[in-house]
Amino acid sequence: FILVTLLSKPARDARPRKTNLATPSVAIIVPCWNEAKTIGATSESLLALHYPKNKLEIILVDDGSTDETAAAMTRFAQHPQMRIIRKENGGKHTALNAAIAATSAELVGCLDADSFVEPDALSEMVACFADEKVAAATAAMSVHRPGNFLQHMQNAEYIFGITLRHSFASVNGLYVTPGPFSFYRKSVIEQLGGFRYGHQTEDMEMALRIQHAGYKIDNAPRARVYTQAPETLSKLVKQRTRWTSGFLRNIFGEYRGLIGSQRHGALGMLVLPTALLSIASGILLFSLTLFKMGQNALAAVEVRAGIPLSYSMIPHSSFDWFYFPASVYVLLGVATIVASVSLIAIGKRISRTPGNVAFDIVPYLLLYVFVVPLWLITATSDVALGKRRGWRY
Repeated sequence: FILVTLLSKPARDARPRKTNLATPSVAIIVPCWNEAKTIGATSESLLALHYPKNKLEIILVDDGSTDETAAAMTRFAQHPQMRIIRKENGGKHTALNAAIAATSAELVGCLDADSFVEPDALSEMVACFADEKVAAATAAMSVHRPGNFLQHMQNAEYIFGITLRHSFASVNGLYVTPGPFSFYRKSVIEQLGGFRYGHQTEDMEMALRIQHAGYKIDNAPRARVYTQAPETLSKLVKQRTRWTSGFLRNIFGEYRGLIGSQRHGALGMLVLPTALLSIASGILLFSLTLFKMGQNALAAVEVRAGIPLSYSMIPHSSFDWFYFPASVYVLLGVATIVASVSLIAIGKRISRTPGNVAFDIVPYLLLYVFVVPLWLITATSDVALGKRRGWRY
């Protein structure tokens, strides 16, 4: 309902496509920590951007890598558009701040060292800043060459996210500026004090700080960027646990005042409450499902053992959350599938993402609902217990 409302004709008419013939000076920062395998291809994709060469600076920041990252950067050292900064390891936020302090560009962008951009992506991003109230903008992410079932699932999720971000941007409801190719006004970043640790989600913390300060965050759905996705379930759960726990710690910490805030419009009244509700409902439904499965299994054991119902150990209540006609489940299932497929198709269309999305939709429908609770439960328990995990634990 929310997405259909935001994608309706009145909503589309309220955000006409921007035109911006200006070419402000731009610095793209690539923070690196042990990214020797990918930094070369990432840098080459940036050098292929269609943008005036005298207005574009690319800054590679080696944040104390212990592999061959420094050596991989060396071949770009003499390139007129490239600058290399080496520093002691301090985390991604410190790498970004070091590069921001070293540039005089009007706009600064970030590209993770395992991501790659389309040649026209920068022009699409710059167009967002025609509105002087816009302090940041996000791109359209998808998975770089998905290879297995799990990566295809993630690609469908990312394309679904293109629709989501474009919808929320129409009501200034974005609360994260992802590492792959988000851009900022340098003056605003400096005014707000630079990037912070942000519970290992510095991109989310900065977006919330921008929103808290009253600025806008826009979205460029045709600025396509491709990122490498975790290839195993273990790596995926670790990544998403960090994202989810960072969201919870930020939103219940310094930015709890945004929740329900009328001053921040749809972000405070709709987007953030919905995000929190989705986490809670995901955990609740998964727990209820496990409880029902256990209840049914125990009932089967008692029947086989010939235990009278009056001696049953199975708890019974007057209300059964799962007591609905089968037709209701079928209807909800079909509606969910149709909505998911439709929103993925919309994301592909508005971003013009290449490839056959059908190969991604099938694993998304089969896997996603079962793997999401893994990181929702882990992240929520970490936050509740005060447990901290490393970036790559």
